[in-house]
Amino acid sequence: MDLIAPEAGRYLDDLVPPRPAELARMEEHARRIGFPIVGPASGQLCYQITRMTGARSVFEMGSGFGYSTAWFARAVQENGGGTVHHVVWDADLSARARRHLSALGYDDIVRYHVGEAVAALSEAEGPYDVIFNDIDKRLYPDSLPVIERKLRPGGVLIIDNMLWSGRIFDDADRSADTEGVRRFTGLITADRGWTVSLVPIRDGLIVAYRSPS
Repeated sequence: MDLIAPEAGRYLDDLVPPRPAELARMEEHARRIGFPIVGPASGQLCYQITRMTGARSVFEMGSGFGYSTAWFARAVQENGGGTVHHVVWDADLSARARRHLSALGYDDIVRYHVGEAVAALSEAEGPYDVIFNDIDKRLYPDSLPVIERKLRPGGVLIIDNMLWSGRIFDDADRSADTEGVRRFTGLITADRGWTVSLVPIRDGLIVAYRSPS
């Protein structure tokens, strides 16, 4: 289900400034093979939030072939340097990401991990300024306690696919992934330790600020 009219989606993407040639190639590759990257408008929002908060440490849970990583890495680089952790379960995706991100000039910023993202975050040192969550949706609820331990107070959590192509509105859909999105949304919005907005760009991004107290 297209929740945003195609012309509105194209308009939002067209508002994003021109990207480096390598990032444009990544967008074209994703279109060609049908790989679900976050897209330009969501990427720009991730970049903007990271830049505005002065983030120097970012942990991505589910990073694909590095498209979203590139937006975070650019912001961290412009914030004076730091580290973006790229985490993906597939070694081939990790290798592809390394090639793309190296071409973009982020060798000194990105650290690569191959494995299950919640476990990787649990084992990571932290705390992090920004955490991005784009793992299997059925795992979203179980990821929240780990995120809460690893995101610094005053940090920002960004979660992708929170409109889940409209499946969350279908009462008959009780699949594990759909229920995972519903349950995660309920958990984080009911918790007074978070200030939460669901931004209806592409498939919906939750942007959540972790209270400093």
